[in-house]
Amino acid sequence: MRIGLFTDTYFPQVSGVATSIETLRDALVEQGHEVYIFTTTDPKVDKHEDEPNIYRFSSMPYFGIIRDRRFTFRGFIQAVDIARELNLEIVHTQTEFSLGLMGKFVARQLDIPVIHTYHTMYEDYTHYIARGMLIKPGAVGPIVKSFMKGMDGVIAPSQLVKNTLQRYGVTDIPMPVIPTGVALPKISSDNIDLRAQFGYTADQPVILSLGRLAYEKNIALTISAFSELLQTMPDARLVIAGDGQARKTLEEQVHDLDLEDKVKFVGMVDHNQVYDYYRMANVFVSSSDSETQGLTFIEAMAADRPFVAIHSPYLDNLVDSPAIGTLVDDYDDFLAAIEHYLKTPNTAEDSAIRHEKLKNVDARTFASRVLDFYHEIEEDFHQKPIERKGGQELNDDEISYIKRILRNPFRRN
Repeated sequence: MRIGLFTDTYFPQVSGVATSIETLRDALVEQGHEVYIFTTTDPKVDKHEDEPNIYRFSSMPYFGIIRDRRFTFRGFIQAVDIARELNLEIVHTQTEFSLGLMGKFVARQLDIPVIHTYHTMYEDYTHYIARGMLIKPGAVGPIVKSFMKGMDGVIAPSQLVKNTLQRYGVTDIPMPVIPTGVALPKISSDNIDLRAQFGYTADQPVILSLGRLAYEKNIALTISAFSELLQTMPDARLVIAGDGQARKTLEEQVHDLDLEDKVKFVGMVDHNQVYDYYRMANVFVSSSDSETQGLTFIEAMAADRPFVAIHSPYLDNLVDSPAIGTLVDDYDDFLAAIEHYLKTPNTAEDSAIRHEKLKNVDARTFASRVLDFYHEIEEDFHQKPIERKGGQELNDDEISYIKRILRNPFRRN
């Protein structure tokens, strides 16, 4: 099958969405399919660099607010020409912004089906866009519903996402819940001993926080809990891997608590070294209450490490044993769970439980489920009467969507 994945976010940008897309692409290619990435230019990628099956379109930082996210401003006709030459059979959009619109346009011009994966709970992120002046949380639902108009199907990575989309009024298209899979990490070829590199002993208790340093990730709570943990476990250490808008504030918190010799900020981690970071730690910790997919939790399991996190519909379905992790609702339980894992060694039985759980969320299973959905949508699409297919014109909902996401947030009228 010839598949086009359209995304504003792709490597070298580091995010859960980029990882999810690469995982899907690699697993589909492994199964013998042709997958093409349509994405944005990136200042870290030389325009002359050879990237097989990746097509980049001129872009700029999105409103200058989210520095590593970009917005394509031209290339729609070029994308149609490329897609036609590739003879794409289906378009799979991964964003509601510029490349999402491009994907819908391409599918309509080629008269092929288009499906979408809804990755991000935007109600938790609207403050990033023009400081909340462009899109308010209450406007997210109507905007998302407008974008979904004309889609042939949508993938929800979790039941929470599906429930949210249904609350927005997206109820008239197929919407399976397909958890995002993870390509099981491998030991890096460099065989890095991070404990030795950071000056930690083999039996020293180490906590890992890994992910984008954004305010909604609530990493400040992890730091606060760690500061209390030191009262009973003074040799414990906290490693914070990742980067983002909240880093400076978090570093100030560490300074104010006089923890600079016990908390290490390592910045963005190379994708090939992620496994080493999980293996270095005794436990992976997340104090975010806005997770809808949780790729990091599955990565922790794949690296044979337990995790501590906040309850969410997605994690409630994932965690069915203390060997996998502990979910909490309050601060005291959060602190107690971290301490428990630091004091309790891994066992062969724990490892076996994690390994069995991974079989349901690995990359191959993920790709097979997505592919089954592709075939279902493709069959339904080609059975539609011609007048029910997308046609060439934008509908009123799509026009409204474009106007709302592109309007000037400082305009007074």
